[in-house]
Amino acid sequence: MHATKILGHKGRGGLNVSEPAAVRWLLVAAAIAFLALFLILPLCAVFSQALEKGWDAYLQALKEPDTLAAIRLTLITAAFCVPLNLFFGVVASWVITKFNFRGKSLLITLIDLPFSVSPVVSGLIYVLIFGLQGWLGPWLQEHDIKIIFAVPGIVLATLFVTFPFVARELIPLMEAQGRDEEEAALTLGASGLQTFLRVTLPNIKWGILYGVILCNARAMGEFGAVSVVSGHVRGATNTVPLQVEILYNEYSYAAAFAVASILGLLALVTLAVKTVAEWKIQQTLTGAVRKGN
Repeated sequence: MHATKILGHKGRGGLNVSEPAAVRWLLVAAAIAFLALFLILPLCAVFSQALEKGWDAYLQALKEPDTLAAIRLTLITAAFCVPLNLFFGVVASWVITKFNFRGKSLLITLIDLPFSVSPVVSGLIYVLIFGLQGWLGPWLQEHDIKIIFAVPGIVLATLFVTFPFVARELIPLMEAQGRDEEEAALTLGASGLQTFLRVTLPNIKWGILYGVILCNARAMGEFGAVSVVSGHVRGATNTVPLQVEILYNEYSYAAAFAVASILGLLALVTLAVKTVAEWKIQQTLTGAVRKGN
């Protein structure tokens, strides 16, 4: 048998495959059918139901005071969480990829912790710590500080479930790039800040954008942890996902889908920017590999 038949055709990514073309097309078709059934069809159903009663009803649902308050609180939460996670992610990635120290593996494990903990459990942890009957509850009550069933609790819970996103995108990217360029810049007399701004940052900017997009999308769409600590106070502690749940439970289906369409639009924008960022990251990694060779 000819060697090319044994190894198969060379794919776009340089991987040799041996499966027959019919098998490959069958797998591709199965993947597309799965995505269409479980991702695209539900998304289309959201917009279809949201516009079922026309544009006027759609816009009226979005103008409801409770809905506007939910949108405002969602934006406030993201405005706190995304910059903090960005700062933490860049610092953690820098420390992990540029230095060798004892406890490095533990730090990486802790960064991944929110991925392995249920959001509901993380919300309950904050209730246990900051609730009226929690560890710090009496002290907070004595000083008239309210965290649970208030905006600070929502921000803290969202911060916990979203903080790995930036770090987890930057760590493999910075590991692939190595330390040669930074060490060369330092050898030539650049300060640490100059090295970061002029050498490191340009190389990781698309990874930062990718992580920020994912972090922002999760912050705006988080339900489980926020539901536990919010208290579901109308016009005060309801975010967009919680407002959707309330409207749906009250049989206001058109309004619920109208509000849900905001998250749907966010998902589409996230997907588009994420695709561009992934392409740019792949180009960056390819360039790093070529430099290494």
